[in-house]
Amino acid sequence: MKYSLFALGLLLSSPTLFAMDVEYTATPIEIDGVADSAWQKAKWHTMPHLMDGVLPDSASDFSGKYKLLWDEHYLYLQAEITDDVLLDTHADPRVNYWDDDTLEVFIDSDASGGDHQFNHSAFAYHIGLDNQAADYGPDKQAHLYTSHLKSRWQRSSEAPYNVIWEVAIKLYPNDFKQGQQDKPLLLTPNKIIGFMLAYCDNDGSPVREHFMGSHEITPVNGDKNRGFIDASVFGKITLKR
Repeated sequence: MKYSLFALGLLLSSPTLFAMDVEYTATPIEIDGVADSAWQKAKWHTMPHLMDGVLPDSASDFSGKYKLLWDEHYLYLQAEITDDVLLDTHADPRVNYWDDDTLEVFIDSDASGGDHQFNHSAFAYHIGLDNQAADYGPDKQAHLYTSHLKSRWQRSSEAPYNVIWEVAIKLYPNDFKQGQQDKPLLLTPNKIIGFMLAYCDNDGSPVREHFMGSHEITPVNGDKNRGFIDASVFGKITLKR
């Protein structure tokens, strides 16, 4: 199998650490797709790991990096995505959302791991270009959980026209029930959270071509697309102040 120099670079890149610290922000982040000055204290982390599909041929096809911050109410995410084609072909945000261009945020509020495919011990928020977030519920149907987060993105006006995507995410306990009143957790220093980030990239195929993530996943029967099933493959972040 032949790879482009860019793809070989992704294959040989050093794995992102599975454990990292996240700095506190005293100034709430405005979720508008614009990098506020508060983000300067956060470090960039890359998304070089293939989870499904094939490796992108070039950085302009797909490349991504991200930062994290937190306060008492939100885990803040800023992703900078290079993607030459943005695609959303499904009008219903609950239908085949993984085959559109989608930012996927994996959250396990107590880092307990384990199966979460059809329960809410963890979430795999698939955030579409319409800023709505979908995941499966206990009834094995896709639902929208857009009330759990705020999401906005903008393209840069200069080449390579990167997307700045900002998300403020509420965290919920493992006993969250479908349809219950919105009662998120208050975040505190030294809390450990299961976290992973990925991006579904589709340039016009019936299904996504690339599914790239922040963490290396040990395959099960050759399958690395495990994040929506098993929270044990997430990394761990620690909230620091």
